[in-house]
Amino acid sequence: MADDALFEFLHMEIVALVYKEQATREDIDKERVTCVSTLEAMGFRVGQGLIERFTKDCPTFKDDLDLMKFLCKDFWSTIFKKQIDNLRTNHQGTYVLQDNTFALLTQFSSGKQYLEEAPKYLAFSCGLIRGALSNLGLESVVTAEVSLMPSCKFQVVIQKL
Repeated sequence: MADDALFEFLHMEIVALVYKEQATREDIDKERVTCVSTLEAMGFRVGQGLIERFTKDCPTFKDDLDLMKFLCKDFWSTIFKKQIDNLRTNHQGTYVLQDNTFALLTQFSSGKQYLEEAPKYLAFSCGLIRGALSNLGLESVVTAEVSLMPSCKFQVVIQKL
């Protein structure tokens, strides 16, 4: 329980630091893109390292869906102490992962008051997913959407080479 709070506070402080460093810049739109990219890159590297550690004793995955199930159950559970609530796919390389009580958004109000602030707190997690998939041999594009706090959806589009 205590380590969950520590991770959440660390994440909040990292986001605040990245945005504070960019606050001296004059171009607000460029600032937002730069900050999101920085946070996503941090998450990417962490995701690569974590998935390497988690899968060292696992058998190989038979297909993309099997890999995504591992990501939603084991990987997500290890990091956020709960599984993804819903996994959907169109069986053509697009997956939607829904978390109804996403840990990094639960410290905010449940209403629509902080919806515009939510994307900066999801960039790191998008990077986590993308980094994990990259290290398992799947290049992807990961986006996040929040319509009602603290629920969020991550859309993963696998890039076919």
